[in-house]
Amino acid sequence: MNSTIQKLAAVFGVIFILVAIVGFIAPGGMAMQPTDPATAAKALGIFPVNLLHNVVHLLFGVWGLAASRSWGGSKQFFTVSGVIYVVLTIVGFLSPSGFGLVPLGGSDIWLHCLLGIVMLVIGYTAKPVATTTATAK
Repeated sequence: MNSTIQKLAAVFGVIFILVAIVGFIAPGGMAMQPTDPATAAKALGIFPVNLLHNVVHLLFGVWGLAASRSWGGSKQFFTVSGVIYVVLTIVGFLSPSGFGLVPLGGSDIWLHCLLGIVMLVIGYTAKPVATTTATAK
């Protein structure tokens, strides 16, 4: 039986893959430059992306789907990813161009912040599914 956190990991995995696809097909989404959020390609016309940014989303999606196979893997996916996204939020404030690698500023800051918080809450509040055994009478 799959737990709620495993189902959520699968849902997040699919969403990350869809976000990567949207980023890849955004005009300029397959380019490595520019990394300045003001001039970078925009997924959905809002979120700055580039090729590396989209690949990272794709990798998070694959990780989420793989993690959904177990409770522990799902918990680890959410806690580690949550920390990563909180760090990306901070980096977005300090270096909106992601040190010349990926656009992290602009609308991405708030999305990464929300995503990091939600993922940490899911990861740290998840409870393992209690297994019940039938007793013979």
